[in-house]
Amino acid sequence: MLRQVFTYSIEIYLSDANYFLTHHINQIAFHINGGSKLYFPIRLARLIHLLSSFWVIALAFIIFVDVIGRTVLNSPLPGTKEILQNSIVCISFLQLPLAIYTGSMLRTSIFVDALPALGRKILRSVTCILGLIVFIGIIQSTYPSFIDAYSIGEYEGEGALRVPTWPVRGVVLITAVFTAFSYITMLILDWLDKLEHELEAPGAS
Repeated sequence: MLRQVFTYSIEIYLSDANYFLTHHINQIAFHINGGSKLYFPIRLARLIHLLSSFWVIALAFIIFVDVIGRTVLNSPLPGTKEILQNSIVCISFLQLPLAIYTGSMLRTSIFVDALPALGRKILRSVTCILGLIVFIGIIQSTYPSFIDAYSIGEYEGEGALRVPTWPVRGVVLITAVFTAFSYITMLILDWLDKLEHELEAPGAS
């Protein structure tokens, strides 16, 4: 059942990513030419952020069942450790695109507020470029391990429940691609003076 859930999630992300890659540049060009807001990327970011929220609720239930099993029945829920350690990674990456579009990434305003408008824009551009470099590196390092994990059926855990690793690597890979495109989008919109409050993509709030 767990494998089916992971597989279904990956299939959804792959189909969304394919649509995203083919339409993302057109969406940016449409917005540059005075079109409407970047609905699809932001809606996709909100969708996967919502998915991560439900995932957190599911983890809370798993932890509750495991604690009750340990204390009352002296029988912990098999695979809890493996599920948790893989889920935390996925949840973190699923929340990144929306955090970028809404300007919610960690920042300090003490230094930024002291800069003029051009200085703030340059600083934002530097952070976008650095973020883009980081996630390109993550993509390059994750893709081979994802292929290998899928090919050999790599898993974690022993006994009753074995958690496959390729769905987690797939989620990291796809969301890293989405995050990289988010940084590119924000960089373009910033230099076109399209950001709201110098932080948010149009329609992200």
